[in-house]
Amino acid sequence: MRIRYAAKTDVGMKRSHNEDHFALIEDEQLFLVADGMGGHACGEVASQLSAEVIGEFFERSKDQDATWPFRYDHNLTYIENRFAASVRLANSRIYQKSQSDPTLRGMGTTIVGCLLKNKTLYVAHVGDSRCYRISSEGIEQLTRDHSLLEDYKEARPEMTEEEERNFPHKNVITRALGMRDEVVVDINKFEIEDGDRFVVCSDGLSGMISDDEIRRISTDGDALDRNVDALIGLANDNGGTDNITAVLIECRV
Repeated sequence: MRIRYAAKTDVGMKRSHNEDHFALIEDEQLFLVADGMGGHACGEVASQLSAEVIGEFFERSKDQDATWPFRYDHNLTYIENRFAASVRLANSRIYQKSQSDPTLRGMGTTIVGCLLKNKTLYVAHVGDSRCYRISSEGIEQLTRDHSLLEDYKEARPEMTEEEERNFPHKNVITRALGMRDEVVVDINKFEIEDGDRFVVCSDGLSGMISDDEIRRISTDGDALDRNVDALIGLANDNGGTDNITAVLIECRV
């Protein structure tokens, strides 16, 4: 499988500093986006630490006999266990650091990661950063936001679009790394088709432009770096109220 990708993060139009972070671990074909929270420097510490810990775990666990910090879940494959363990370890490290340093108390981060193995995409996420698949059939959101809005929609499936637009706490997330000493990580896998493109992003992108706009811009030609620039540019044109991070991946099988 051949992979091309481009990535960029931007402070946006309203924030004074950038708490988003992305990482590309090429040896593992692993792509990460983290959206930090906590104010001051806390958010950027948490988002960067999450990527560092996940990367370090993947490096140390290349040997299948390596000791893992969590019990193996026999309901998951080896790849899924490895991915979930890396994210759970990142949560633990962020939580421990926030508890030991009063200046970092309350810091946390979302995380979404895409791992490409054997023509399969594995997606792990906590929070409301997203992964989309764009194919000939259109655009599909592969992650479910861990947010009050999504919980409310699940409880009230008859909720109208107007009610959703006017929901008062739509940006409140219900799960993030660093909030507690343990975290539940959502893991899903998808078969990759030739030509699939995947967008991995923080809510600074998905909250400012529509899914249809993400699809249109992400498939406009072959220059992925220009596509990413255009995605972030439109989010800023629409207000840029948050930090914006986008990774665009193209797969040929």
